[in-house]
Amino acid sequence: MAESSSNNGGTDQVLVENTGSVRIFILNRPKLLNALSAQMISRLLELFHASEGDSNVKMIVLKGNGRAFCAGGDAAAVFHNIRQGNWKWGADFIREQYTLDYVVATYSKPQVSILNGIVMGGGLGLSVHGRFRVATEKTVCAMPETALGLFPDVGASYFYPRLPGFFGEYAGLTGARLDGAEMLACGLATHFVPSERLPFLGQALAEVNTSDPDVISAIINRFSDVPKLKAGSPYHKMKIIDRCFSRRTIEEIISSLETEALNNKDDWICSTIQSLKKASPTSLKISLRSIREGRLQGIGSCLIREYRMSCHVFRGEFSKDFFEGCRAIVIDKDRNPKWEPSRLELIRDDDVDRYFSKMDDEDWEDLKLPERSNLPPYAIAKL
Repeated sequence: MAESSSNNGGTDQVLVENTGSVRIFILNRPKLLNALSAQMISRLLELFHASEGDSNVKMIVLKGNGRAFCAGGDAAAVFHNIRQGNWKWGADFIREQYTLDYVVATYSKPQVSILNGIVMGGGLGLSVHGRFRVATEKTVCAMPETALGLFPDVGASYFYPRLPGFFGEYAGLTGARLDGAEMLACGLATHFVPSERLPFLGQALAEVNTSDPDVISAIINRFSDVPKLKAGSPYHKMKIIDRCFSRRTIEEIISSLETEALNNKDDWICSTIQSLKKASPTSLKISLRSIREGRLQGIGSCLIREYRMSCHVFRGEFSKDFFEGCRAIVIDKDRNPKWEPSRLELIRDDDVDRYFSKMDDEDWEDLKLPERSNLPPYAIAKL
């Protein structure tokens, strides 16, 4: 039985089900594809902390109501606050969101995320850092941030570089949509369960009375398949992806893709080039550097760096592309953003550098993450 878990004027944005030793958290803004509001993030943090301190809780299950797991953070709310001159509201929003992502990444109890539907942006931050991620044939996954004038955040600069080869650079820079089979193949998902079996998986998980990941994995395996990749899947293009997306700069990546296109009449190559050329040039530059730095950093260091970057993006000192991207994609929906600077060659290295520096604001401070004892691999790397 779901209990009320919201202090947001009666609208239950996060529901909780208690079944024995399992706590099920249900994201509940289905009309908005479960986009994360400030209230949801605060409530989830509260729930995760309470469950971690409760010895009766052995496992967390996270899922979404409706046709989405979670379509990301509430970009429209951040946009409206920036338009009103309050960029620090956005900074406060992501400080709490990144803290939640860090708690998930360092959680002492197994988390099973059921990704049956749309999972984008902040939805990946909530799930990929957890132990188990279950995709289905209905899963659609993407981080389309470069088309919004932003960059892959919520710890994406930690998990993208840890995908095979340079697939993370490809997915992060192009915002490519991946299905459940592709998520499993590249490691963003740990299991693939056909959606018709999810009710039976849910019943089995509800009876779990252990935090042993091997036992939980074995339960999920009973309902799992290994799906075939579609013939046109980008995962079949790994040789081209590694050749092109391993290049040092965005300009070199695009140039190498264009060379490939001359020798290989492949619609996928052409669409990849178009995706890059439609994205914010500033976003592409800072995203590539962020992912490359993340290869050698822990999750905490990545989130601290991403927080700096987000604050610079929201403040809009060098570029207001995030504001323009939200206008074109989220608000007006004309899908025709006017980026400024408009071309890659207009962006100097020191323009990129500023996104990685501390803010020149006496009221601003770096993200301070909570002390955690259960650190994942590489998590103790320092910024």
